Amino acid sequence: MAEIRLTKVEQGQTKIRNVPIAVTPEGFWCCPSPVVFQKTLKAQNPLNKPKSSPPPPKSSAQKKLTPLNEKKPTFPQSRDEVFSNDQRCFSNDALGLTASIGSERAVRPKAENLPRKVAIEFGEPGTSDLKIILHGKQGFSVKLGVHKSVLKEKSSFFANKLFEEQPDLSCIGIDDCEDVEFYVETIGLMYYKDMKQKLIKQNVSRALRILKVAEALGFNSCIQTCLEYLEAVPWVDDEEEEKVVSSILRLQGEGIVVSPVLKRVASEASNHHKDTLSNIMELVLKSNEERGRREMKSIVLKLLRENNNLPSSASAMDICNNTIYTSCKRCLNSLLGMFRVAAEPEFNDKPLDDKGPVLKQIILEADNLLWLLEILIERQAADEFAVLWSSHQELASLHKKLPIVSRHLVSCITARLFVGIGRGELLPLKDTRHMLLETWLQPLIDDYSWLLHGSRSFDRKLVEEGIGRTILTLPLEEQQTILLAWLGSFLKAGDNCPNLQRAFEVWWRRTFIRPYSEARGNMLQLDSLMTSR
Repeated sequence: MAEIRLTKVEQGQTKIRNVPIAVTPEGFWCCPSPVVFQKTLKAQNPLNKPKSSPPPPKSSAQKKLTPLNEKKPTFPQSRDEVFSNDQRCFSNDALGLTASIGSERAVRPKAENLPRKVAIEFGEPGTSDLKIILHGKQGFSVKLGVHKSVLKEKSSFFANKLFEEQPDLSCIGIDDCEDVEFYVETIGLMYYKDMKQKLIKQNVSRALRILKVAEALGFNSCIQTCLEYLEAVPWVDDEEEEKVVSSILRLQGEGIVVSPVLKRVASEASNHHKDTLSNIMELVLKSNEERGRREMKSIVLKLLRENNNLPSSASAMDICNNTIYTSCKRCLNSLLGMFRVAAEPEFNDKPLDDKGPVLKQIILEADNLLWLLEILIERQAADEFAVLWSSHQELASLHKKLPIVSRHLVSCITARLFVGIGRGELLPLKDTRHMLLETWLQPLIDDYSWLLHGSRSFDRKLVEEGIGRTILTLPLEEQQTILLAWLGSFLKAGDNCPNLQRAFEVWWRRTFIRPYSEARGNMLQLDSLMTSR
């Protein structure tokens, strides 16, 4: 908190101006700042107003007092007397301030002529028994007339540190106030029975600043009211949420109960994340509504990608990956079951109404697997998926028995794995890479023409580069076997087959050129040794 010291009101340098405040039986509501007070000075006291004409009880000047308050208060019976006395004092000061510039012409005050000190009295005028001087930035100060009994009751800070130790103290100075405005607002709230009504029209940022001052002053009832406000009011964006949470966590360290607010952003359930993620995955994977499914797949993928960029525990990552792999295995089993049904000889003889649901389910499960693979690649956890996919020889053998329009998405899964290996996004073992090529390259070649002409998202160059690079990671003999098999398909299908010529050239140089170069290098090295002797 700002420094507290005993002080006296300065004399002679800058005159303290009494600003009329709308007083209610409970207190008042005020947000003082140099600009607000200067606007009030101009509105209440025109520079050409005669000195001898005090304002009537219902003058226009009196009506302009209410902008200082966020809500028009209910005035006591002595309201007119309070305003008349304050305004007379203020009018005299205002006329003295403007005497040097004449009474016929109003000149806009410069910044240096703004009132640097303001006096405010709480409760019934003339009854205060303690002065608080708030020294803010840029020399601006506010003098508060307050009541010891109120501050003792509401503020543990004032009660413990000042009043109980020095009961006869009549003046307190608080230096370097970061928020003079909110010190005044917070102390003003000590005079209200229903603080929530005064906070309800505030925004979150102002409530947090009031909360900070209330914490420094030990104003517990205000802290509780601010917490209730923050628990109920919407937070408009991530930045505002972070401000609220950081402020609340600071209070939590001081033993204040903040759990109702924190429940917005933290769950007490130990298994919450695993169950929630599993439910979300299941809902998306089982959805048949195309647009909603597509949008939610994109949103979940984006949010999981954001999670990948945040530091988290290994156990949380494992829980998430295990949940995804559980969904992968369920989709793979479902896909294999649908393939078995569709590969039966009598399936083609069935009416379209009977075949349609099976073929649609095949497309749905293949699309699910493609989405789950993308998530795993983003999380750098797709190696196990490559093992699962390469080990499904039965699925690959049934592939050719299905119509290409229903099976082509399965080849998209294979293509994505090759692209991932070619980019280094997943690093399966050598046996897995070899099995993947042996099992799924030919089905991909069979569907290649359809993928080129029937899929807008299919990137031929990227896929061919991925296949070639995957082949070149194998031992030279295995490269030869796979590339020679590809060559036979390419010479038959041409452009309807993946073009792996670049990988073929690399294999050729490795096989036929580099060994001779190495042998020639050895011969030259031997000749140089003989010559040196």
